[in-house]
Amino acid sequence: MQFTDAVTVAGTRRREDGYLVADARIARTGIQTYLGSEVGKPDMSTVRVYRPGSEVFAEDTLKSAAHRPVTNDHPPEMVTSENWKKFAVGQTSDEITGEGIFIRVPLMVSDEATIKDIEAGKQELSAGYTCDLDFTAGVTPTGEAYDAMQKNIRINHVAIVRAGRAGSKVRIGDAAPWGAAPITTDHKPEEDKIMNLKTVTVDGIPVEVTDQGATVIATLLQRLADSTSKFTAADAAHLTAIAAKDAELAKKDAEIDALKAKVLSDVDIDKRVQERADLIALAGSIAKDVKTAGLSDAAIRKAVVAAKLGDAVIAGKPDAYIDARFDILAEDAKKTADPFARAVADGVHQNDGGDYRAQAEKAKQERNRSLADAWKGTDAA
Repeated sequence: MQFTDAVTVAGTRRREDGYLVADARIARTGIQTYLGSEVGKPDMSTVRVYRPGSEVFAEDTLKSAAHRPVTNDHPPEMVTSENWKKFAVGQTSDEITGEGIFIRVPLMVSDEATIKDIEAGKQELSAGYTCDLDFTAGVTPTGEAYDAMQKNIRINHVAIVRAGRAGSKVRIGDAAPWGAAPITTDHKPEEDKIMNLKTVTVDGIPVEVTDQGATVIATLLQRLADSTSKFTAADAAHLTAIAAKDAELAKKDAEIDALKAKVLSDVDIDKRVQERADLIALAGSIAKDVKTAGLSDAAIRKAVVAAKLGDAVIAGKPDAYIDARFDILAEDAKKTADPFARAVADGVHQNDGGDYRAQAEKAKQERNRSLADAWKGTDAA
């Protein structure tokens, strides 16, 4: 199977003879995603293709990148000795090196028209190569799942393109991921190449397009996916902000409800005023000269106990002790002020009528004595 991959041109410069030289990253390890129709699997919407380092940096793969023709756009067929003069505008060198996950290959562009295209902005690259695809699903050493693996990668040419699969970020001097699309390998006459179409599935609908059209569609689909991802992230952030604001409003509502609960009704106010007046009156009845103005209820009780019993009695005592002493003083004050309470305090004595009968008997005896002595005259009486 043949592919074209967008890559990077870096460090371009003109030589004294006018040729342009540069370095190109033309392959890398890792997983790339393709449309199923691009890799001979139209029944699959996308295919995750894995390029292991053992294949990318294999000796035969590295050798295949040396002395490869450079073309201005992808040719309609594989570049061979038969059509080299027709398509080649330059060539890669044999100084193949690995740079991290990339294969780096110096190249030279010899065609003036192509050099001017590059200087005018046509600065992306796309490597054309063949490989075997092993459709055995698996997982990479880093835990990424894939559907197929590339093997026996062989570079055929490196094309200078205006818009590579990887998009506008894959430019001269910039490293970025690169995509793939099949290239034609036929050696048919020029008139037959117009029929060399490929099927691309867009939203489940198969569409026949040219190789360049497939590249553009794949780029647009990737940009759409990126936009969707950004929108999803923004939407999630928006929902998070709304949830935070709702929580803040709920907290405010709870605070308002708490404040409302603290507001006294007219009945509560009247009750509170009466209780305050009763406390002040009771304090005055216990300790006549005690000052209550500006004091809280607890402070009034403390002042009364101190005035009545002395500061030493309450020094260091808790509020509960002071309240208890105040209640005792209040009970005593009520007894002193109420005559009935005083009588009760002195004790109630039951009168069963015995005293009255004794007095009556004494009075009767005195009367009888007086009557018996009446004949004796006044003196005797």
